[in-house]
Amino acid sequence: MPKIVFLPHSDLCPDGAVVEAQEGESILNVALRSGIELEHACEKSCACTTCHCIVREGFDSLEESSELEDDMLDKAWGLEPESRLSCQALVTDEDLVVEIPRYTINHAREH
Repeated sequence: MPKIVFLPHSDLCPDGAVVEAQEGESILNVALRSGIELEHACEKSCACTTCHCIVREGFDSLEESSELEDDMLDKAWGLEPESRLSCQALVTDEDLVVEIPRYTINHAREH
C-alpha cells in the first residue's frame, strides 16, 4: 500500500504526517481522511486552486494533469513544475512526498 508523506505545514500539519493511501485515491481525500484540513473551496470539482500541493517525490508516478487542471494551476500561488491540484492527483503504487503551500488564493482563509 503506498504512503504519502505530508511535509510539515505550520497551520494544517505542524509535525508532518505519514499516511497510507489507496491506489486511485486523490491526495486531497487522503489528507482529509487523515485529519489534514486541506482547503477545497470548489468541493473537489477542479474549479479553484485552494487544494494546490507540490509533489516533491513521486511526481512522475502520477497521471498527467488535464488541460482543465493546468488552466486552474496557472492561477495558483507559488506554482512550481511539480504542482498539482490535490483533488485531481490520484495515488498510484508509488509513495509520494507532498508539500502544502503556505498560502492559497483564497484570501478569507489567509486572514
